[in-house]
Amino acid sequence: MLLNAELLLQYIRCQRKAYLDTNGDLSQREPAGDLLLKLQQEKFAHQKTVLAQYNYQRPDYPKGDWEAGAKATLELMQQGVESIFKGVILTQYEDITLLSRPSLLIKQSGKSQFGDWQYIPANIHLGKRPKLEYQIVAAYDAEMLAIAQAADPAKAWLFLRRKDVYTVDLAKWIPQMHVTVADCIQTLKSSQVPEVFISRQKCNLCGWFKQCYAEAKSQQHLSLLPGISPNRYSELQAINVVSLEPLAKTNPDTLDSLPGFEGGMAQQVVLQAQSVVQDSPILLPFGNAYEVRQTLTPTSQTTLKELFKGKYYPPNIDKFVAPIELYFDIEAQPDLNLDYLLGVLVVDRWANTESYYAFLAESQAEEGRIWQEFQSLVNQYPQAPIFHFCPYEVDTVKRLAQLYNTPKEQLKPLLERFIDVYEEMTQMVVLPTESYALKTVARWLGFEWRNPEASGSQSIFWYDRWLETGDRTLLDAIVQYNEDDCLATRHLKDWLVKFIQSY
Repeated sequence: MLLNAELLLQYIRCQRKAYLDTNGDLSQREPAGDLLLKLQQEKFAHQKTVLAQYNYQRPDYPKGDWEAGAKATLELMQQGVESIFKGVILTQYEDITLLSRPSLLIKQSGKSQFGDWQYIPANIHLGKRPKLEYQIVAAYDAEMLAIAQAADPAKAWLFLRRKDVYTVDLAKWIPQMHVTVADCIQTLKSSQVPEVFISRQKCNLCGWFKQCYAEAKSQQHLSLLPGISPNRYSELQAINVVSLEPLAKTNPDTLDSLPGFEGGMAQQVVLQAQSVVQDSPILLPFGNAYEVRQTLTPTSQTTLKELFKGKYYPPNIDKFVAPIELYFDIEAQPDLNLDYLLGVLVVDRWANTESYYAFLAESQAEEGRIWQEFQSLVNQYPQAPIFHFCPYEVDTVKRLAQLYNTPKEQLKPLLERFIDVYEEMTQMVVLPTESYALKTVARWLGFEWRNPEASGSQSIFWYDRWLETGDRTLLDAIVQYNEDDCLATRHLKDWLVKFIQSY
């Protein structure tokens, strides 16, 4: 079996992915999508920027012939070249071939089998901070390099995006690396596939996601429940709560003593399980966590609504209904610090009309223009509430106001009109959904985006492609997606009002 740094990195992120990449049927793995290809392009660009600082050589060997690569790398090290790009270091451990290919091997003064110099490993990553997996892989590369040059490297470096070079504490991470490598080898040689755990932020770009999600869904796995992190799942396993039904019947007091369930999280998680088991939303007292107890679990003859009747009082929702309502959503490119689309849906309930406005910056220079156009529109409706989903829109309005010198007396009344539908929703109800993201909740309510593949990340990809190609169909796709986000926010807000009014 071959173990390389990339496989080790994937193992730290997800044991199941590393196992399937090694032992699974690769024909079942989905090909890389646009977003993953975009990240790979960004990593290549970052790598190119770093490499421009070094006079490097690359070992010459037939592709995939690691032994020839290791020999060519050793020859360059013996020559004392300044730096080596993608050098190959190879060693054998029992029946495991260990392979290391650091981004760079950089020559330093010191002692090694080559003379009065040695090399240190340096890896180039797209991440902005020195993640655990980066540092363990750096320790792995350092240990392999120590074998090749018969001397411990003085240090290891990480070249991160938007950061100066980061020095890895090898004394700290090498012992942890030994444990991780041993666990990785044991897992990959096992006949048992690691348990599925869905973490959407990490899983969405993985080629095995559809397969893993289907398995998690069939198991009603707790990782599909909002609020269940890997650490919390481990704590639930320790008390033998490993499925939805037992969690829904658990008294929150049982979980309160667990480290991951403090601060009301126990009640939140139990409520979430109850909502999913009952396949029904649960009303919360406004601004407070609902105190779950076994006596409040509905019987088969009692609905949740009947159970709560006379005990819980819905919040005042007057602020959620107005003659004219605005729904606001933004598309942004963080790498450019650019908000390129400010979308507003104007709903006139008196006239029974709705109109969508897309203020689109076709280049970074146009951001100021669309900010002014946005203000001109919303100021036409000074009494209208501005609904949005999550805090980004408010934070962006503050940023744009500061950047383009908007007077405070204009900004203050504007900010007072914003209503965060996400915040209001999570204070009022618990939903039988896998997350509280706009797409998940709106789709649960029956709303569908015209382009099912559209997303915030996809919008960024389209905008980057627009800047490269000038293809206006990409802008059309972005505008359509943004309009659907505004419509979904309206759909959710309207449902929330009707749900509260039903009590």
